[in-house]
Amino acid sequence: MSREVDEVNQAIAVELRLMDPTVRASRPLARQLLAPDFAEVGSSGRRWTYDEILAAMPEMDGATESGPRYEPSEFAGVLLAPGLVHLTYETMLDGDRARRSSLWRKRDADGTWQMYYHQATPVPSDSV
Repeated sequence: MSREVDEVNQAIAVELRLMDPTVRASRPLARQLLAPDFAEVGSSGRRWTYDEILAAMPEMDGATESGPRYEPSEFAGVLLAPGLVHLTYETMLDGDRARRSSLWRKRDADGTWQMYYHQATPVPSDSV
């Protein structure tokens, strides 16, 4: 397996982990997957900082086993540089569709992956 395929697959695995309700409901688990300089532009257009998203994530959709869960599809990834992966994919959550983009960095110290940036764009229901 090539380095690019291997690193893209690792980034997809941690992206999926971040969608797990157990991780979303746990600030300590989510903290492991987000870089301290993390930023997000959510599907609402709101800009989130690291501290804001960690505080809000346990209350957001997708954070409970019994509630709506993210249904990801169409993952694609590109290795931009060693240890830096750009992912794109789509999600459905409670009937709402979004196109998503994430940047993941591998930490040199221990080789773990952390999300540096995330953006979600809502997809109108009549769109392809």
